[in-house]
Amino acid sequence: MKVNGVGGPAVPSASRPASKNADGFRLPGAGGAGAASAASASSASAGLTGLSALMALQGVEDPMERRRRAIRRGSTLLDKLDELKLGLLGGESSPVNLQGLARAMSETRDGDEEPGLKAVLDQIDLRAAVEIAKAESRRKS
Repeated sequence: MKVNGVGGPAVPSASRPASKNADGFRLPGAGGAGAASAASASSASAGLTGLSALMALQGVEDPMERRRRAIRRGSTLLDKLDELKLGLLGGESSPVNLQGLARAMSETRDGDEEPGLKAVLDQIDLRAAVEIAKAESRRKS
């Protein structure tokens, strides 16, 4: 199904027009206007169904996307730890670096990573938590 803009999916037209004398279900007193409004309501609900299905598919993540997001989070934490280290070695204890590390730590992490990646991310999280705790203890002293 191809979605063409906001209007929803394109509905293919019938290959041959229906004849007026065709056998089928017909409501008594239903004229041409009723049939047109029924067709309009039908296509509108088909558009909503197609849109709902599209939204549901977008919510599904593949394992590679989860892995990429976990690696990106770990890389961000390592970058923030490096910034903190450089600041401490330079003699400047910057609260901005510490706040950036705390923000990166607060990002949620999926629990279903592969075992090797999970172990590395656990070590990075532990190191970041230790640095945050050390900075807070220095600040309280």
